[in-house]
Amino acid sequence: MKLYHSPTSPYVRKVMVLLHETGQLEDVEVLNVATTPLAPADELQGKVPLRRIPALERPEGPTLFDSRVICAFLDARAKAGMYTEGSGRWDVLTLEALADGILDSAVGMTYEARLRPEDKQWDTWLDAQWGKIERACAALNQRWMAHLSGPLDMGQVAVACALGYLDLRHDARNWRKGNDALSEWFAAFNERPSMAATRPEG
Repeated sequence: MKLYHSPTSPYVRKVMVLLHETGQLEDVEVLNVATTPLAPADELQGKVPLRRIPALERPEGPTLFDSRVICAFLDARAKAGMYTEGSGRWDVLTLEALADGILDSAVGMTYEARLRPEDKQWDTWLDAQWGKIERACAALNQRWMAHLSGPLDMGQVAVACALGYLDLRHDARNWRKGNDALSEWFAAFNERPSMAATRPEG
C-alpha cells in the first residue's frame, strides 16, 4: 500500500499514529506530497477526485481517502479494535468527528492566514472558527475526560492529533485556558511513542 503524506497534516498524522499503534508501518510506503487548496498535488490526479491527503492506494481496490475512512480500514485490517464494538462505538465515532471538526476550523484558519492576501483576511471569520474550537475543547474537558482516560481508541488519537495541531499553528490562542483536565490528559498522551514519532515541526 502507498500512503500519500505530508508531515504537517494533522489528518495524515491520525493515520500515522494508527499505523504505529497497530504495527502496520512496514506494510505501507509513505510518499510525501505537497498540496494546498490552490495547488493540489499532481500525484493524486486520477486517484483522488478531491486531490486531498491523506490517501491510501491499495492493490486490491480503489484508493481510499478521508482520514476517517483510512483509519477504519487499517483498524479492520489489523483487527486492532480501535473502533470499539457495541454501543461504545458511537462514542468513539462522535469523539473522532468532534476532533476532526476542530481540525476543519483550525486548518481553515491556517489557510486564511497563509493563502489569502493580508488586506482580504477576515478577522470575524477567524474568530468564529476559533469560537468553534473553544466550544469543542470545553466539551472535551467537561464531558469526555472519562472516555479519554480509558482504553486506547481512535477517538483519543484523533483528539490528540487535533490538540497537537493547535499547538503547532495556533498556540498563541491558548486552547488550554479553562481546560485543565484536557491539558493534563494531552500532556501524558503526547508522550506515547506513536505521538513522539509523528510530531510535526514547522
